[in-house]
Amino acid sequence: KLKEHKLLRESELVEINSNSNLKIGEMSVSFFKVTHSIPDCLGMVFHTPEGNIVHTGDFKFDLTPANNEHSDIHKMADIGKEGVLLLLSESTNAERPGLTPSEQMVGEHVETTFRKAERKVILSTFASNISRVQQVVDAAQKTNRKLALLGRSMVKVVAVAMERGYLTVPDGMLIDPHEINEMAPEKVAILCTGSQGEPLAALARLSTGNFRGVDILPEDTVIFAAGPIPGNERNVTSIVDNLFALGAKVIYGSGSTSGMHVSGHGYQEDLKLMLTLMKPKYFIPIHGEFRMLHHHRLLAESVGVEQGNTFIINNGDVVDIEHTIARQTRKIPVGNTYVDGGDVGNVGEFVLRDRKQLSEDGILMIVLTMSKAEGKLISEPDTISRGFVDSDFSELRRDVNRLTTKTVNELQEANRNQWNVMKKQIKKSIRQYVYTHTKKKPMIVPILIEI
Repeated sequence: KLKEHKLLRESELVEINSNSNLKIGEMSVSFFKVTHSIPDCLGMVFHTPEGNIVHTGDFKFDLTPANNEHSDIHKMADIGKEGVLLLLSESTNAERPGLTPSEQMVGEHVETTFRKAERKVILSTFASNISRVQQVVDAAQKTNRKLALLGRSMVKVVAVAMERGYLTVPDGMLIDPHEINEMAPEKVAILCTGSQGEPLAALARLSTGNFRGVDILPEDTVIFAAGPIPGNERNVTSIVDNLFALGAKVIYGSGSTSGMHVSGHGYQEDLKLMLTLMKPKYFIPIHGEFRMLHHHRLLAESVGVEQGNTFIINNGDVVDIEHTIARQTRKIPVGNTYVDGGDVGNVGEFVLRDRKQLSEDGILMIVLTMSKAEGKLISEPDTISRGFVDSDFSELRRDVNRLTTKTVNELQEANRNQWNVMKKQIKKSIRQYVYTHTKKKPMIVPILIEI
């Protein structure tokens, strides 16, 4: 990502592993292995003069991980024995009872589906989930299928994973997309991006027939091997509908519904195990909606964390620790940083409001040509529209010009022909008229030309 955004040269990269120990001022940082859906995941321990602060990162406890990367439970227990002043632990699945299912379950379902499929199989998942990609490769090998990769990130991640030894792909298995149609469909599998309904990803383009050289045909099997992230459901549903319309067999849904996806985030029993191993004095649930944080706090209290020693905090909230006592104190300003060309962080609220209005209802510019000496209109106002759509704009334009002329004349009769007063009154009159007749609120911009 740094290379993609041309930031690699100005960045200092420090390679770490579970045995690393970094010194930062009066604080040091050590690490411990956790299991997640991507390789080499680590939790962190910040050794401070006040005590140890642990950040779990994303994790689950999987006793049979597909990538054989086990959580280092013994090291976690040792950290807990040493003493943990504060634990920050992820809360994504704090509402789900039980233990998170093992990733190996997905591999078994994928292989079974590959065997049963009578035509080509298209499977979409996160490119970063290397253990799942490996299981797809294994299923293709066991069912004598060639594998094609679609989607830029999938191609890049697979290449890097193979180069670094995280992914093993038999020689001759990978084929180029243009070779798909040259082979018997029952001998082909496709691994692609787009499991979250991204409009420009490979699966979305396949579902609309817009991926050059590759088509989804009736009786092809399409597998969503990833659950939709909250907020992506509508996009995913749209693609599923398109695939059914093409005649494909579609396997979608998470967990026990399809067996094609298990979470990389711990369920309630995983979270309770982490709390039990760490035995923190204070606890802050992180990484989740408020309800998830709330459920995680209740879990912490159920395994022994004192009720007054848990904090649910928002972005910007500060928890101070002094003499091993934690207190929520102040708040620092946080939020989005807006970038406008080369200007970073200086885009004001009014600019954003105007741009929002322009994007929704467009703009009406009313040009008035007036005599500088007499302060009277020389010609009829001219109304110009951009981004404002009305079924009969020519009639609306005549009415706006007529109303503008009337407003200017009335102000002149009342000796109130100052430009700033005239501008405000024109905007007010035209805004009311346009909304009454169109129910739209375009930006109104009077422009004065004095001759």
